[in-house]
Amino acid sequence: MKLSIYSIVLFFGFSSLCFSQEDVEKAAPPAGNALVGDFYGADISGAVVSKAVSVEKLEAELKSAQKAEGIAVKGEVTDVCKKRGCWITLKTEDGSSFFVKMKDYAFFVPTTLKGKNVVLQGNAERKVTSVDELKHYAKDAKKTKAEIDAINLPKEEVRFLADGIKVVN
Repeated sequence: MKLSIYSIVLFFGFSSLCFSQEDVEKAAPPAGNALVGDFYGADISGAVVSKAVSVEKLEAELKSAQKAEGIAVKGEVTDVCKKRGCWITLKTEDGSSFFVKMKDYAFFVPTTLKGKNVVLQGNAERKVTSVDELKHYAKDAKKTKAEIDAINLPKEEVRFLADGIKVVN
């Protein structure tokens, strides 16, 4: 009996060490209002912001080249990962979305970034995204089970790996 009680006490003692408040905070998107001038990841200079191209121009460039490296793109955020803030989507002129992940998961963005204009700096490429990966992102976005189950084909899309994201006007 004593051994069981000691085992339980030790289990809860070690459990509290394993799940600190810092670990819990890492599982949620960062707090903040995403105000103009705020940046996430690498700080993007004013010179880079002024040279940023539109999402449409980037898509046009990627029709002739598979990859664009060290490019800055400006657009409006249409969605943010609600689970951790680890990806965003930008609106394109035709109403489709443009997917952005953070390089090496080194930074995350607040959900309040949705609806804001941003400049991204990083690398872009045309890629085919698997059904499993699309379903994973749909779960992160808290889509309904019906919406997730409706995903049954891979999708060719532009993917962006951001070194930094800056909120702009």
